[in-house]
Amino acid sequence: MAIEARRDVFQAIADPTRRQIINLIAREPMNLNAIADQFDISRSAISQHIKILTECGLITIKQHGRHRYCEARLEKLNEISNWVEQYRKFWTQKLDALETYLEELQNKQNKQNQKPGKPVLKKKKKTEK
Repeated sequence: MAIEARRDVFQAIADPTRRQIINLIAREPMNLNAIADQFDISRSAISQHIKILTECGLITIKQHGRHRYCEARLEKLNEISNWVEQYRKFWTQKLDALETYLEELQNKQNKQNQKPGKPVLKKKKKTEK
C-alpha cells in the first residue's frame, strides 16, 4: 500500500521557483512554454513545479486550442495569510507589552535621576563651651 503525499499551499510556496511562477501568472494567464522560457531550468522541471502548484490548488490549467494556459487561484493563499496573521497578532501583543515595560523602566529611571532642588540647610546653633 503506497502512501500518497498530501500537498498543501505551504509546500507550494516553499520553493522559490514556484513562488516566481505564481508571481508570473498572477498578472496574466500564461501558456506552459511562456512560463518555461522565463527560467534557466528544463521544461520537465517546470512541468513538475506546475504539477505541484496544480495539486495544491494555486493554479488551474485550461486548454485553449492546442495550448494549455495556467491561471492563478490566489484565494488559496488566504490559508497562509490566516496562519501568519495569528502569529502577527501574537508578536504584536508581545512587542506592545515589551514597549510598555520599557517605558515604565525609563520613567522609573528618570525619576531616580532627577536632581531635586537644593536642600535648605538649617544653621546649627553653636554650643557654648
